[in-house]
Amino acid sequence: MAATHKEHFIGLEWLRFALGLYIVVFHTLHNYRIEGQDSWLQDLAGVGFFATSSFFVLSGFLLAHVYCWRGQLREPALSFWSRRFANLYPLHLFSLALTVTVIGLISYLGIPPDDTKASLRFVVYDTNEVDGRASRELLEHWMSNAELAFNALLQLLMLHAWNPYYLTFNPPLWSVSTLFFFYLCFPFVAPRLVQIRHPLRWLGLLMLLYLLPPLWMIANQAYGMPFTGMLHRMPLLRLPEFLAGIVLYGLFRQQRDSAAQPIMGQPLLLGVFALACFLAAAWLVKGAQFWYFLLHNGLLLPAQLALIYACAQVGEPPRAGLEKWAKRLGTASLPLFILHVPAFTLFSRGEKLLASLWSGCDSGWSACIAQAGEYSLSPWLYPLFLLLTVALCLWAQRNAVVPMRTWLLRRLPVQRKQPSAA
Repeated sequence: MAATHKEHFIGLEWLRFALGLYIVVFHTLHNYRIEGQDSWLQDLAGVGFFATSSFFVLSGFLLAHVYCWRGQLREPALSFWSRRFANLYPLHLFSLALTVTVIGLISYLGIPPDDTKASLRFVVYDTNEVDGRASRELLEHWMSNAELAFNALLQLLMLHAWNPYYLTFNPPLWSVSTLFFFYLCFPFVAPRLVQIRHPLRWLGLLMLLYLLPPLWMIANQAYGMPFTGMLHRMPLLRLPEFLAGIVLYGLFRQQRDSAAQPIMGQPLLLGVFALACFLAAAWLVKGAQFWYFLLHNGLLLPAQLALIYACAQVGEPPRAGLEKWAKRLGTASLPLFILHVPAFTLFSRGEKLLASLWSGCDSGWSACIAQAGEYSLSPWLYPLFLLLTVALCLWAQRNAVVPMRTWLLRRLPVQRKQPSAA
């Protein structure tokens, strides 16, 4: 099929970057002592599932835009899978290598209290139970040799999201496993979903389908294992988000092709709706136990769809430099999702150790390590961490991921792009 010009959604590039950065804040800000542990800042940073789900919806939207054309894929399914594998696997391997290195380093340092347990074997069971049986100590687990080997194999095969009991090595890596399952499904469903009639009805049906598992678990009071892990990352249960993104692109494409004028102020109204839902979720998630399951799996889907539809209508910036940075930061979004945990581990331990040495610790290395464990991370250095993490992700994407991806694409069965007709 001849190559065709594809529209670039600059608003979605900025959104991708913002979602990745929010996930970084969600997983790291709670390590800082901010005045008032229930402050508004902590509340706003506590809805990480909104960003992850939005990212999955956005992935479906963008893949449909890039690979679907007039009811068919732009290239064979095998070529599509090869491209997506070459895009994911190098970053996955880089993250694993970085994680193993970091865990080995902090295990050697042994800064108390948490780093004394630093090991590839150490995991925490996933549960949403709130009774005394679910205390942190009872949920901690050390994998046996067989468990370690099995979970390492799952990681190498990108199947680790199918383990509903605990996350291994670098916890956010589950998103890579789930994404790859979505990619495997894409050629079978996307061409049909993009051209489906009555897309709004199908979006409502997908939302209902997505809500069925959490509703069943709430009705049966199944808040423990393995149900929490299943809702959190089981690819099959998260699939409706990705499918909704594909259907949303079909709706967007229908509006564009019909040459109908969008409703005046529509992006603003959709954005306000998404923001209101986000704020409501930040408040509700602190309430009754069932709210977490509902908000995590389905109830926020309309807000996520509205946010993406609004950002898709953002026009190109007046300056080329802004567009260039939007694309660069957009491509750094997935590295942000999966590299920030080892990056924060390095930054926070380095800050603790430097603070101990700066204070004039002269009682020996063991005493300095113990003193480092008593140091509280400074919120004033948090912006520096965010900046360095973004820089790391940009560097890793360019110097580690892209070269390996290029190497893989030369060897995998990929359809070479044909020049467009003159």
